[in-house]
Amino acid sequence: MTTPPISRYPIPEIKDLPEDIRNTILAVQEKAGFVPNVFLVLAHRPAEFRAFFAYHDALMEKDSGLNKADMEMIVTATSGANNCQYCVVAHGAILRIRAKNPLIADQVAVNYRKADITPRQSAMLDFAMKISLDAKSISDSDFEKLKEHGFSAEDCWDIAAITAFFGLSNRMANFTSMRPNSEFYTMGR
Repeated sequence: MTTPPISRYPIPEIKDLPEDIRNTILAVQEKAGFVPNVFLVLAHRPAEFRAFFAYHDALMEKDSGLNKADMEMIVTATSGANNCQYCVVAHGAILRIRAKNPLIADQVAVNYRKADITPRQSAMLDFAMKISLDAKSISDSDFEKLKEHGFSAEDCWDIAAITAFFGLSNRMANFTSMRPNSEFYTMGR
């Protein structure tokens, strides 16, 4: 059986990429042990690659009232709702590792309302899903529900920004037919 391509767009050779992008990809490869396909697919457009990963890091690598598992839970749940195979598989793997729970990603991706999560996490995901699927309906009452669970106004911003950013990511992954790396499927299990 032939492995399908990782994208419907050409994948540049790492050696042919601009130095900053090549260095980023090689650093990720060193840390992870492989190159996640998102890096290779988005390298097709270097300026957009830089902008994408700069915003990704600004959202996902900062100090926040959300912990790293919460952030990955948002990505996994909303990516499931957006039918983004790449992000569910890749961020589900990261969620399993961050939460130290081999079951959580599958539960959250399929139906977070039946997942083994806390009421606080459920409120967080209710808000994220509303941002993802019906943002025009967000009202002050949505913020009040989150406040009842200890989320600050800045935490609400973080939930919304992560959701919105990965909405872009989900759409690009689906558009390009981005294939998840096989390594992700067994991580954290």
